[in-house]
This record gives sequence, structure tokens and C-alpha cells, in this order.
Amino acid sequence: MLSEALAALAAAGGAAVVQAAGTDAWTETRRRVARLMAQRSRESELLELQRLDRTAALLPTEREEAVEIRQIALWQAHFEALLERLHGAERDSAIAELRDLVEGSTVRDRDGGGNLSGNVFHGPTAVQTGSGNRQDNHFGHTA
Repeated sequence: MLSEALAALAAAGGAAVVQAAGTDAWTETRRRVARLMAQRSRESELLELQRLDRTAALLPTEREEAVEIRQIALWQAHFEALLERLHGAERDSAIAELRDLVEGSTVRDRDGGGNLSGNVFHGPTAVQTGSGNRQDNHFGHTA
């Protein structure tokens, strides 16, 4: 039986999977979760990818709360089963990876999921991500 903290981590992992489905973060989340769940088995990784694809297919753009709740619970159970069957360094590694996955989803939620990469700017530039924030830009000489 898992500690309360690990059960909460598994629940947060389930929520992270569901939140990522259908977003720009899905490809990376899908890959990481499949690798984590498969524990270095290529055959198991392919099965996990299929399971993740079924989850994504059930979560269309217009989301239904009941479907989301079921999928979160399903992934929580998968993560709990993984953590229960692992021991020692393997378990510690899986816990660290799951925490990283959850923390990454929390940052995306808080920051609005934006990411800026591979861009070149020449001259004054302003970038804003997220929602509900304010940005005042003043370029050039101030009066």
C-alpha cells in the first residue's frame, strides 16, 4: 500500500495526463508517460502509447467533466500500480520522473502553456504568455 504522499502524487500524475491531452504538451507528456510506465520494455511502451491515445480520443476539445474524472482516476490507478510494483532505485527514479511530469504540468497551467523557442529577434521585442496578465512596453526614448 502506498503512502498518502505517493497516492497524492499518483493522483496529480493522472490529472497531468488528462490536462495535457489535446494540448501542445501532449506529444511530450505522452512519450514521457509511456516510457515511465513501460520501464524500459519497448513492447510495453507501445501498449502504453495506445492506452494514452485512447485517453486522448476520449477527451475532445469540448470536455465532459465525468469523462475527465474517470480518466484521471484511471491514470492515478496506473501510476499507483507502477509505484507499488517497483522497489529501491527503480521506484525512486519513477517517483522523480512522475514528480517532474506533474511539476511541468503545473508550470504550464500557471504560465498558460506558452513556450518560446528557436526565435531570432532584431530590435526591440516584447513577448507575453499566459492569460489575464498585463504588459506595458515602452520602446525608444522616454519623455
